[in-house]
Amino acid sequence: MASTLRAARHVAAELRDGLTGPGVRAAARGVRRLLDVAGIGLADLSGVPVWAGTPPPDGADALVDQVLRTENRAGRAPILALPLHVQDELVGVLVVHGAARRAEVREVADWVVEALERGRLEASAEQAALAELRALRAEISPHFVYNALTVIAAQVRSEPDRARELMLDFADYIRYSLAKHGEYTTVADEFHAIETYLALQRAVLGERLRVQVRVAPEVLAVALPYLVLQPLVENAVRHGIEPRAGAGLVQVRGEAEGNDCVISVEDDGVGMDPALAEGILAGRGGSDGLGLANVDRRLRHVYGPWFGLVVETNVGSGTRVVVRIPRFQPGVMPG
Repeated sequence: MASTLRAARHVAAELRDGLTGPGVRAAARGVRRLLDVAGIGLADLSGVPVWAGTPPPDGADALVDQVLRTENRAGRAPILALPLHVQDELVGVLVVHGAARRAEVREVADWVVEALERGRLEASAEQAALAELRALRAEISPHFVYNALTVIAAQVRSEPDRARELMLDFADYIRYSLAKHGEYTTVADEFHAIETYLALQRAVLGERLRVQVRVAPEVLAVALPYLVLQPLVENAVRHGIEPRAGAGLVQVRGEAEGNDCVISVEDDGVGMDPALAEGILAGRGGSDGLGLANVDRRLRHVYGPWFGLVVETNVGSGTRVVVRIPRFQPGVMPG
């Protein structure tokens, strides 16, 4: 039983990219082992099966074509061809060459369909997260841009060196937010973007904004998804400090804890109801919660369900957002 479940999980992993992905042949081999037959073919809508084992000597093209036309099973001993439907949509054909019990074939076909459905859902979730990331890149607050440029313009004559520094910071901020990057970056690059943004906000808010940024050298090279930390800091300033009366403090810390990198963004601003924070992470925060929900979703997608955001907050008590990621994760490398 355990070996059967392992084989089924292997088939599911190989079909993550569907019947046109690179794992189709390996998936066919896994299905063949499960059914112990001479050959297994997996065909997408092109009707050309990818085979593992021995194909039928006289071919199975006619049966595959019949299944694709009728969406019903077809067969002639010792060949059986079954349609594969994902969410009521025909996506391909499973061809079995050899003697096998119909019930076992049907069960294995159901596993294949479940694997294809899971792969499609994961792809849809990833595409949605990437679409939201593109929206984040484009979501530069006009209010912030106007205020930053106004402050820079006001200092051009009185403090030209300061104005030049701020303009360079503004250019860095725009470039990092909008430029096309790889899927991953480093903690060092994210912290540089944070410092650039906070320098501009301090110029805009003056004494109303105090900042502390501390990052341990051993985590600077840690890879993480692009644009994960900057939205958290922007959220702390826009929704924590700006609405409060008087000065406020934003603290950003990055450090190593064993095999993990832990980064926290904390403000002593207005805070929020914990239920509201929970709704924002669940995607019910509207445009104001887009950044937090997107970051949480992407972290869970890359590292697993235990690595989403942790938000500690209450009305009048400020907000602390914690990101915990592995310091080393296979496949996560700066682009």
